[in-house]
Amino acid sequence: MSDQIPEQQEIPIFRMQKMYIKDFSFESPNSPKIFLVRDQNPKVDFNLQLKNQKLDDDHSEVSIAITAKVLDKKNDDSVMFIVEIEHAAVFLMKNIPEEHHDRVLAVDCPLMLFPFTRQIVCQAAVDGGFMPFLMEPINFIALYDNAQQQEKDA
Repeated sequence: MSDQIPEQQEIPIFRMQKMYIKDFSFESPNSPKIFLVRDQNPKVDFNLQLKNQKLDDDHSEVSIAITAKVLDKKNDDSVMFIVEIEHAAVFLMKNIPEEHHDRVLAVDCPLMLFPFTRQIVCQAAVDGGFMPFLMEPINFIALYDNAQQQEKDA
């Protein structure tokens, strides 16, 4: 038996510490006439952007920026509403190997944050007088893998 004490490995710690809205806008430019002839199956123009920044050695901010323009297909693509949100959170990432940081920031953090972002947008649509606007779940793993593949191909 050896008299040496094995080096204790630090346990990885990962959690969301604070969630907040950085920017938010809801517009219904064609109210109230849009409520008179509205489509139950609207067209949606959707844009998503992920951002992250390191705050200190153990903390990073991850934000989801979404712009969704919902159009009434039956009424010459009249704008029903436009919602823009930048929803963010501070994440504690301690003792996580550096080679995993990119994937955690691009996949795990948005996976934790997105359901809350989705709920805020849905509630804003309802509060704006519309049917609930439920964004489809987003496959952040596929987005990350596709971005990695594009970098390799470039």
